Amino acid sequence: MPKKVKPPENGKEEGPVPRKQVKVEAVGGASTLNFDSPSSLFESLISPIKTETFFKEFWEKKPLLIQRDDPALATYYQSLFKLTDLKSLCSQGLYYGRDVNVCRCVNGKKKVLNKDGKVHFLQLRKDFDQKKATIQFHQPQRFKDELWRVQEKLECYFGSLVGSNVYITPAGSQGLPPHYDDVEVFILQLEGEKHWRLYPPTVALAREYSVESEARLGAPTHEFILKPGDLLYFPRGTIHQADTPPGLAHSAHVTISTYQNNSWGDFLLDTISGLVFDTAKEDVEFRSGIPLQLLMQVETSAVATRLSGFLRTLAERLEGTKELLSSDMKKDFVTHRLPPYYVGDGTELSTPGGASCLPLDGGKLPRLDSIVRLQFKEHIILTVGPDQSQFDEAQEKMVYVYHSLRNRRDTHMMGNVETESHGLRFPFSHVDALKQIWNSSAISVKNLKLTTDEEKENLVLSLWTECLIEVL
Repeated sequence: MPKKVKPPENGKEEGPVPRKQVKVEAVGGASTLNFDSPSSLFESLISPIKTETFFKEFWEKKPLLIQRDDPALATYYQSLFKLTDLKSLCSQGLYYGRDVNVCRCVNGKKKVLNKDGKVHFLQLRKDFDQKKATIQFHQPQRFKDELWRVQEKLECYFGSLVGSNVYITPAGSQGLPPHYDDVEVFILQLEGEKHWRLYPPTVALAREYSVESEARLGAPTHEFILKPGDLLYFPRGTIHQADTPPGLAHSAHVTISTYQNNSWGDFLLDTISGLVFDTAKEDVEFRSGIPLQLLMQVETSAVATRLSGFLRTLAERLEGTKELLSSDMKKDFVTHRLPPYYVGDGTELSTPGGASCLPLDGGKLPRLDSIVRLQFKEHIILTVGPDQSQFDEAQEKMVYVYHSLRNRRDTHMMGNVETESHGLRFPFSHVDALKQIWNSSAISVKNLKLTTDEEKENLVLSLWTECLIEVL
């Protein structure tokens, strides 16, 4: 058994620990997660490490291992997903490939053992027991309410999609070969024990998934056992492999992942097209034609100087720009994220205070003399973009208010499933009034920065019908 090393009193891990376990003692206070706010949830998830410490020392930099001696937290983790949950889940119509993968690592390669079509629990359990196969359950937050609750809050905290997979591996087996991912990873150990080995990245902050040959890995920088209640974080690009030790019960852990394609490079690609669009409307140089036969040339180095000049012009314009035109990232996030977590039979969304968004009696309509405030703010995106109903050069800017209140939980993070965006579109002249509502704890409708009383009432009524504001 490797020697256990206690951290210094500030609770920090002191760099890479070759072939040793790092144990962080549980601190006092509540044992389960704190759902008061997105930030309080994340703070409780990585406790006792402080959030400031985490982002300064670990985020996108190096792994963090937190091993806790906390039975209450271990019990809570076990409630998120268990091997015994599979029987009831299989009765809900699961399919191989879409919902479940059955696999095993054999000679450094992933061997997929999926059957065709629908998943039957008895066959799944047979492969698990007899073939020592790992069961990979895709996006369990679609079925497990508490994971929905956790991941919805984390999406609010990160401002990025948060997916998950559960891995259940029998004793003496390994599901996946050494590999690295293109996401930031948080591992929560749910049941049993898992033996982990981490290796330095060959591609820092990788943008794609890749399998690594074990012959090229060398010695691990970290090697340890995770037990229920423990948490492991590592940045995208970190090479890793994990197995369930022989002679013990099965292991189950959930991998919670985020920040896929959420880099500065992605943001530049998203916003630069809108900036070019705006600049070209005002600067004739951007509308002038490229040299003859440029697209036919093998080398285009001759135009690099001209392009550099255009980029300098864009940079100067960007310095004074208040409204960036986001083409895809904002809309993609709000369209594909989880809806707000709520308790009930799922037929009616409620406000954070428990009241229905649209009461049966029609509720209190917003009027000119009403006081209103934004609700579900963490599920609303305000963005500026071209009028998508126009297809000529006279396109005007519009303000778009997208929200996730009616998103479908059952399709969350499921790839090529067609999704529908929900929201409203307003003239650009409404942007200041929308910012007033956005930035105020409460505001009088008559004080909104719009020209006419009719515009003010129509704005708040539109927001109210989408359940985005409430009347006080």
